[in-house]
Amino acid sequence: MNESSQNLWNRYQSNYFEFSTAGLAMDISRMAFSEEFFSNMAPAMQSAFEAMAALEQGAVANPDEKRMVGHYWLRNPALAPAPAIRADIETTLASIKDFAAKVHGGVITGAGGTFTRLLLIGIGGSALGPLFVSAALGDPTKDKLRLFAFDNTDPDGIDRILSQLKGHLDRTLCVVISKSGGTKETRNGMLEAQAAYERAGLKFGEHTVAVTSLGSQLDAVAVSGNWIARFPMWDWVGGRTSQLSAVGLLPAALQGINIDQLIAGARECDALTRIPNIRANPSALLSLMWYHSGNGKGEKAMIILPYKDRLELFSKYLQQLIMESIGKELDVAGNLVNQGISVFGNKGSSDQHSYIQQLRDGLSNFFVTFIRVLKDREAGSLLVEEGVTSGDYLDGFYQGTRRALFENGRESITLTIREVNPFTVGALIALFERAVGFYASLVRVNAYHQPGVEAGKKAATTVINLQLKIATALKTSTATGLTVAEIAGQIGSPSEVESVFLICEHLSANPDRGVTKLAGASIAEHRYRG
Repeated sequence: MNESSQNLWNRYQSNYFEFSTAGLAMDISRMAFSEEFFSNMAPAMQSAFEAMAALEQGAVANPDEKRMVGHYWLRNPALAPAPAIRADIETTLASIKDFAAKVHGGVITGAGGTFTRLLLIGIGGSALGPLFVSAALGDPTKDKLRLFAFDNTDPDGIDRILSQLKGHLDRTLCVVISKSGGTKETRNGMLEAQAAYERAGLKFGEHTVAVTSLGSQLDAVAVSGNWIARFPMWDWVGGRTSQLSAVGLLPAALQGINIDQLIAGARECDALTRIPNIRANPSALLSLMWYHSGNGKGEKAMIILPYKDRLELFSKYLQQLIMESIGKELDVAGNLVNQGISVFGNKGSSDQHSYIQQLRDGLSNFFVTFIRVLKDREAGSLLVEEGVTSGDYLDGFYQGTRRALFENGRESITLTIREVNPFTVGALIALFERAVGFYASLVRVNAYHQPGVEAGKKAATTVINLQLKIATALKTSTATGLTVAEIAGQIGSPSEVESVFLICEHLSANPDRGVTKLAGASIAEHRYRG
């Protein structure tokens, strides 16, 4: 071993951490932090530990909405700051297990008999977590209910799912998830599903449950529609941290996933990530590596590379968890900071044949988080060469990619788990949830609100209101139609000509909307009639 490789091995030994109680190991040796980095960051990290402790004790962590943030209580109700909250968590968990058992046992059925399929209707945190857990832990040939989802308001996407459920709706259980019930994408999916059930001669309410806040719009719909059951969402659980509430636990339990082990893995990881010692705390280590790589300003993107097909959706789940939490214009003092960490990823070794080329030789504007899974499969593996299996190649590609990136000055973290199971998936969820909280403290942003999301929703509502005015104007148009400038003037919105054009193009592309486009020599000369 030459001096260079000996030094690298020494660095690896100093920066490889095993967290056996959570089934995790972490290697940060390929991150180029200095010897002084941890000591320099110790005061800021101590403040982050204190802020996290206050959050868990019930401090108001989201001042915008005057609410606590308590997703950590979901896996350890004894930590809840009030007996009523603890009772709610425990009662809901028991209700989820009881409901799933009755569905699986044929006590609760659809019009066609025992439920065999599950249609989840939600978006964002109400879908990303459940879909990730389903992909990681499910098996379509063995699941008690096979999961499908309306996770967007795309009509074509909805039709594709309905085509797969054709002939099975009478044995398909719907779970509609929305905290307020006012989320338009989820509302639209619910109405599309209801119409499909009714076309099939079925009563929607007899096949549907709600996960929502008590007294919400969705709650009222569920009550008036005599839905099968309702499960609570609490104002102290944000959507992106709701996987271990009814949002994620109900679909997982219905699919047949061991939710007790999912919770147990998160609880064990939480115990580690409460330790106020950087090198003993995996989430602290993770957050500090994020801080180091991006200079505390998110200057580098995070590439998530799991070397296991089951974890392919993990990067999508982490995109919301990290980017919605960290991507903020202002810090907690109201200063303009434009913070954030961009998150991308797919899976190894597929990425060997797509963008690894750029990661190694192109822009050095990222760091990689590898997720390595030691166990290949349940049964023994075929030898594809003498002494070599497909799994050996997969691990070889991980090691080779890690080495190739390092040799060209690209940083990486490796998280290792023995196998993908409910316990380790729960631990991974908890690991990143806490890392996000710590990092937010380090860069002084509020991780628990999302003003940008609300701004987008308001802008979309403005567009819909404009569309309604356009439709009214077109109904009175002549055979020659109107230009977009004429429409904008007629509806009293002369400054919205561009939006009028976009709306008219969409309406005229869908024959059922009754709008015809009369093409002109330029977009200003196109005419539209109703």
